[in-house]
Amino acid sequence: MNHTYVAAEIAAQPESWRTAAALLDAVAPALPSRGERVAIVGCGTSWFIGMSCAVLREQAGHGETDAFAGSEFPLDRDYDRVVAISRSGTTTEIVELLSRLPKHKTTLVTAVDDSPAAQLAGAVIPLTFADEKSVVQTRFATTVLSLFRALLGAEVEKLAVQAEAALGEPIESLLDADQVTFVGLGPAVGLAHEAALKSREAAQLWTEAYPAMDYRHGPISIAEQGRLVWCLGPSPEGLRDEVERTGGRFVEFDLDPQAALVIAQRFAVAQAERRGLDPDHPRNLSRSVILTTE
Repeated sequence: MNHTYVAAEIAAQPESWRTAAALLDAVAPALPSRGERVAIVGCGTSWFIGMSCAVLREQAGHGETDAFAGSEFPLDRDYDRVVAISRSGTTTEIVELLSRLPKHKTTLVTAVDDSPAAQLAGAVIPLTFADEKSVVQTRFATTVLSLFRALLGAEVEKLAVQAEAALGEPIESLLDADQVTFVGLGPAVGLAHEAALKSREAAQLWTEAYPAMDYRHGPISIAEQGRLVWCLGPSPEGLRDEVERTGGRFVEFDLDPQAALVIAQRFAVAQAERRGLDPDHPRNLSRSVILTTE
């Protein structure tokens, strides 16, 4: 990688995950308790990370958990706690949503502890050490996920070691692809969406994302030579063979999906650099979406 902010932030993830896990005891009172009915909200990357957190929480037996894009939260539905994820704390949909929810039921996970959203949330978990200079999110999002996984009993140290391995995985043979479809199972579905978003944002590459089992139900029709089907985490039986029969290439790493996402992040940056693009400043994007009304 060249000397971009995003490259440095990708490389910093293992230590950032360790730092988040070490904070757990201090911030646990602001996180969902076992048995609570919880909603996790975010926009873009934060929404996709929320999707993964929600599945992991339910799988761990901690209670019913939904994930919503900030604009799609059902205000008539009752939750014990709403967790908002927002790197900047300025995203319009999150600020507006927090202003409409009972303050004592809300928690904001953010990289900026004095933001408009922080003023509205009942509790704030500031992950300032994971903030980023790049518009493209990598480190902050996966650090939030690491914090949630620590809460659910995961061994974050093992994840960090896998992430270190992911930073050294060769990716050169993947870079000639002209299209990539990311897939995953369970908590990896949200991460597949996030992996696809990274290459769209940074490299303007045609990417899609689906639950791995649903890939056969239509999306496989675009598989062909020169295109990748990239599974984060274990793949369903037979899927590799079906993809390879189309001429497409099936990609899978023997890593936890969160660590495998690190390889997809590196792929996105490498694709941007091959195309002469600046992955720190993708076209038409800014650090936060702040809408104005006249």
